[in-house]
Amino acid sequence: MGWQCGGLRWPEDRGGPVLAWHRGRQTRGSVLAYGTELGFRAAGGRTCIGARGNACPVTAAVPERSTGARCAECGRLDRAHSVAADTIPDDPRTYRVYLAWFGPGMVKVGITAEERGAARLREQGAVVFSWLGRGPLMAARRAEEVLRAALGVPDRIPYARKRAVRADLPVAGERAGEVAELYGKAAALDGRGWPEALERLPFEAVDHAGIFGIEGAAGTAGPVRAVSGLVDGGAVAGRLVAAAGPDLHLDTGTDGVVVVDTRLMTGWDLAAAGPDSGVSVPTVTAGGGASQAGLF
Repeated sequence: MGWQCGGLRWPEDRGGPVLAWHRGRQTRGSVLAYGTELGFRAAGGRTCIGARGNACPVTAAVPERSTGARCAECGRLDRAHSVAADTIPDDPRTYRVYLAWFGPGMVKVGITAEERGAARLREQGAVVFSWLGRGPLMAARRAEEVLRAALGVPDRIPYARKRAVRADLPVAGERAGEVAELYGKAAALDGRGWPEALERLPFEAVDHAGIFGIEGAAGTAGPVRAVSGLVDGGAVAGRLVAAAGPDLHLDTGTDGVVVVDTRLMTGWDLAAAGPDSGVSVPTVTAGGGASQAGLF
């Protein structure tokens, strides 16, 4: 059994992206640096990654285009211990409520465990965010619901929309300004629906454009194609120019920047591929569209 990709991680102690790997119960991480060559080749078929640290008991096959990489049974087991699904209301940890900005008019409210810091925001691809408050899980969840209704913002944004606006962002001041405006509206609610157990936190706009490498870096504006799924023997290779959320932006040279959602890499056995391997897996235009066998 080879090493399987566990997707892109954004640990607090690293700041930048780390590609996670696992083989059975062994885990490791590859620290990624912009400007370096990155290439891999898929082998065999894609199988379920299991749930809660346990391998899939039947090593079930999963669809190549799925971002979940879990079979139905393992998916249910994973959701059974999910904060997002409200299945563990007695979680004793402290949680934080946040406002996350992904692009003009694209803001959401959410919660994350305080111990994770801003890792969850980077995993979602939030370009700018600010904390709103901190406290017990259920108080944070109530505040999330109140703010979503009061501010008219969602708790989820389709990932394709986040990716589509990433290449043409306004300047940093405008980005922070939109978050500040919504923070002000949230603060103006005073005690109306705001849980007493939730401590308010001051406004501070944290901008991830620099960490993501999506501002002022050559080759990141206007990705040409996006990988829609891997295939046995298919390769993806290029120079890493940016990363955001689960996405890697690879400059393939004459064919431009190709975006790889690392969630599509999970469940595959992957081997290194040389920088001249190109892209020989199905792709779509960066904004959607019909797929093709590869770039070449």
